[in-house]
Amino acid sequence: MVNVNKILEKYGMNCPAEEYGDGHINDTYLIEYNGEKYILQRINHNIFKNPHEVMENILGVTKHISDKLVSKGEDPKRRTLTVINTLDNKPCCEVDGNYFRMYNFISDTVTYQTVERPVLFYKAAKGFGEFFNLLSDYDASKLHESIPDFHNTQKRFCDFENSVKTNKSGRAELVEKEIQFLMDRKHEVSRIMDEIKKGTVPLRVTHNDTKLNNILFDKITDDALCVIDLDTVMPGSVLFDYGDALRFGTNPVAEDEKDLSKVYCDIEKFEQFTKGFIESLGNILTEKEIELLPFSAQLLTLECGMRFLADYIDGDIYFKTHYEEQNLDRARTQLKLVYDMELKEEEMVKIIKKYI
Repeated sequence: MVNVNKILEKYGMNCPAEEYGDGHINDTYLIEYNGEKYILQRINHNIFKNPHEVMENILGVTKHISDKLVSKGEDPKRRTLTVINTLDNKPCCEVDGNYFRMYNFISDTVTYQTVERPVLFYKAAKGFGEFFNLLSDYDASKLHESIPDFHNTQKRFCDFENSVKTNKSGRAELVEKEIQFLMDRKHEVSRIMDEIKKGTVPLRVTHNDTKLNNILFDKITDDALCVIDLDTVMPGSVLFDYGDALRFGTNPVAEDEKDLSKVYCDIEKFEQFTKGFIESLGNILTEKEIELLPFSAQLLTLECGMRFLADYIDGDIYFKTHYEEQNLDRARTQLKLVYDMELKEEEMVKIIKKYI
């Protein structure tokens, strides 16, 4: 049980705290003190092994964004997270073996768990695109890898093959069809990583968790105001962020939907996100990045599917599950989405050319 009062003492505060939000990684609390609101979070050090490096990353990118916004005459406290230091001027504190940090609370905003309207996905893309644009001149080599090899799809596939080989749970025989689906695409998993090594796809500052609920929207206009959940900000490819957003946002049903006939890539939502993303990024994308945009959606969906399937074969040791075959249902949903994206690749290419 977290002793919130003990943590707040580090900030010179003495006030109640209430649990806030529905995140799956970090514990979050809403604090109100002297008429101001703040967000207090526990950093999950089981996932983020070095919280101090995570905070170094966050301080670096938020200051860079803040300076850019000030130069444009915008309010940085509304458009980017502001880290609140402790009494001894530290960006986070350790209490009882746990690490905590505090942000300003950005009022009159809302988050969405699903893409309720296609235009919302367009606005989310504008928000993520502006985030990348503001950081386009930030030296990505200054950032720590908060989770090493997070989107190294080549390594992810090797891990998947190892899970199939060791077959800890004895379930591999039950999912031969799904395993074969992935094996048939083995030749594609290193495609983006190979281009990064060649230098044709540059390493940039990337978010690496571009779900819709990681953007704060203006409560009245629904404009994207602020990208949040910056723990996974590190060097990467913009293709990973673009592809992962489409993986999350174009599937109209739940991640563990059992009826696969309901799973498909909503091409209208694909177009809305692509339009907003390209409009915000301007001309910073390279020729190779543009070429690989439609493939990146397939690859990031494939990566997620192989991770779910590997965890099912391993005996459900990584992802939280609420019933026995949930990881298998999750994997099947992702693989069906990959299949539908492959069928629609030509249409996706036309849409991208339309906005480029």
